[in-house]
Amino acid sequence: MKVTITAKKLNISQAFTDYAEQKLDAKLDRFFPEEAEAKITLSERRDQIVLELTVSCGGMIYRAEETARDKNDALDVTVDRIIRQIRKHKTKVEKNLRENAFAGLAPEPEETDYEVIRYKNFHMKPMSVEEAILQMNLLGHNFFMFKNAQSGTVNVVYKRDEGNYAVLVPEEN
Repeated sequence: MKVTITAKKLNISQAFTDYAEQKLDAKLDRFFPEEAEAKITLSERRDQIVLELTVSCGGMIYRAEETARDKNDALDVTVDRIIRQIRKHKTKVEKNLRENAFAGLAPEPEETDYEVIRYKNFHMKPMSVEEAILQMNLLGHNFFMFKNAQSGTVNVVYKRDEGNYAVLVPEEN
């Protein structure tokens, strides 16, 4: 597994890099083939470390985030969350993981079906990101899908936990 560690306004020691690589090898290598990529992003918020772990493999993305005083503790929690996600959705993600990845693991309750309770159709008029954020806030939603006036693509704007906003933009293959 290829591991990339990025720190925003923090210094990362070699000891943490070694710990992270060992932890991911020990816990996640059984699930993912060698071409899988793990990205660890560290930042600081209010005297705490925010660690985001994203693992990409076979078109699937597994993500977990944790805030803690110690980056090692945050890494431990995010790795455990990724494993829980994989085990919870075992039959749906199994084809993207290593063969026999679940051998020897205790079974975990699995989500078998997703129940869609509503479909909603709406007209998307072209708008700027700022207009989309305003519209989202006026509706009281956590996200808003819109047609970007500049690019002409469908984007999604959403409010992040720390209170700022992010935009999802599709990427052409």
